[in-house]
Amino acid sequence: MEPQKEARTPPDLIVRPSGALRSQTLSEEERQEGGASLVASTWGAEADSASADGLWELPVEPAERRPECSRCSRPQKVCLCPFLPVHPLHISTHLYIIQHPAEENKVLRTVPLLAACLPQDKCKVKIGRRFSEERDVELSTVCRKSSTLILYPGAEATDLEEFILDSPVYPSTIIIIDGTWSQAKDIFYKNSLFRLPKQVQLKTNISSQYVIRMQPTNRCLSTLECAAVALSILEKNNHIQETLLRPLQALCSFQLQHGAQIRLSKEYLLKNGLYPKPMPRNKRKLRKMELLMNSVKI
Repeated sequence: MEPQKEARTPPDLIVRPSGALRSQTLSEEERQEGGASLVASTWGAEADSASADGLWELPVEPAERRPECSRCSRPQKVCLCPFLPVHPLHISTHLYIIQHPAEENKVLRTVPLLAACLPQDKCKVKIGRRFSEERDVELSTVCRKSSTLILYPGAEATDLEEFILDSPVYPSTIIIIDGTWSQAKDIFYKNSLFRLPKQVQLKTNISSQYVIRMQPTNRCLSTLECAAVALSILEKNNHIQETLLRPLQALCSFQLQHGAQIRLSKEYLLKNGLYPKPMPRNKRKLRKMELLMNSVKI
């Protein structure tokens, strides 16, 4: 007669004891309670899931934008139209602003103020990173004209004031790139169209009045300021520069009165040991930092 074999508990019903006195097998009552708990937890999870799914069906209220002024594109409560000229300035020069897409939705952008001061047929804003003859026939035609200039600093650029003295054809159009310095560099060098016009730059000692946005050096100017200086030179009228800078001064003054801080240039911060970030490890970026500290033009 064979010895009676020990009955084994199915593995799925074994509960690991938390103490030495805990039984290794579940009683019938424990099984029933465990099954009830499992059903309850499953039902609770399904209820939570159904509740969460119901949240997606709730109507979503769209974010309301503050009403904007149709002329200066500023919120109506902080409209800058009182600082704009009553009528657009009378100029003969055509201005093309090539704007990087990232600048389009920035709150403190200066291009809308610039455009509000000039006639619509004299100031055109084109937004994008890449331009070609096929995609923009108008811009291609403009770039091929001998009377078109592009304002971009560099070793090959000529001083604007010197150029108009010696040029046989007086400039009728000037192109300015709007964006950060890295964005402007990308647009200029990756679009062959922009190397067709004569490249010019501004040699001026004025410091930027756009003090609520950090500039690389003390000599860097905002897009509006570049346009103001260039147009005053081409039109031979200093009143143009004063008129175009007025809304920019008002914008900065308002922002400073409501909590904004004056943003010193990166050059100034580096020279005075105030730059808050660690120096970059990348050799190329580190070299640029060193050039800024030594006031070498890059």
